[in-house]
Amino acid sequence: MHNLAQIIIFITFIVLLVWTINNQFGRTQLKSKNREDWLLDTVGLMIQGIVIPLLQATVVYGLYHHLLPNSQGILKIAPILAFIISFILVDYLYYWNHRLLHSKFLWSVHQVHHTVTQMDVLGTSRNTLWTSLLIVYLWIHTLFLYLLSDSTAYLLGVSLTSALDLWRHSRLMIDENSWLYQFVFPWLILPQDHAWHHCSEVFNCNYGANLKLWDKLHKTYYETQDLPSVIGISTSLTLSQKLLFPFS
Repeated sequence: MHNLAQIIIFITFIVLLVWTINNQFGRTQLKSKNREDWLLDTVGLMIQGIVIPLLQATVVYGLYHHLLPNSQGILKIAPILAFIISFILVDYLYYWNHRLLHSKFLWSVHQVHHTVTQMDVLGTSRNTLWTSLLIVYLWIHTLFLYLLSDSTAYLLGVSLTSALDLWRHSRLMIDENSWLYQFVFPWLILPQDHAWHHCSEVFNCNYGANLKLWDKLHKTYYETQDLPSVIGISTSLTLSQKLLFPFS
């Protein structure tokens, strides 16, 4: 099932990449990327798609096995509850994790992600080489995979969250006049919502990953039908600093 989750995420990435290439505006954006952006985005995707899953399956899983030697597979819950934990409860934890990354203590690290100047699927994982260690997903997902007797439904939530993360960073918009838009707009974070999180016009908004509920609950949701005119921030960080900050 873990392999199936990875396949779902990979297929989502390929579909969004192909859509970007086939879209005239998307192609223009890709052509405007400089070498540094290509390197940062490629490294970020490799870390998120290869290094982090390997780290979860070996080091982090082994850590939980050492700390909780008698707890492997001890948690027996209904599949629907496992999915709710993965897709909703962990989503709320990520909301606060994300807000913490925007605090004065961690912004200097997280700012690298906000150097993307265009919304496309390739920039989804742009970060320093070690920022993923600060993301709750690495630790909480591995913990539940260790504790759950059946992780199938939980992994379904993980793969859906990851697929939505890729889509959220793309420019693949749903037609506002479609029934699908009317259905998902009230509760799901859409690419246009996340674009405002990445813009330099409005700050401190739309931290959520899956659900708008958390931003609406904590008064951080910014709603508009328009797209921001400027994406990303400018920094004086060098390439090595963007990869290794603050260890460079």
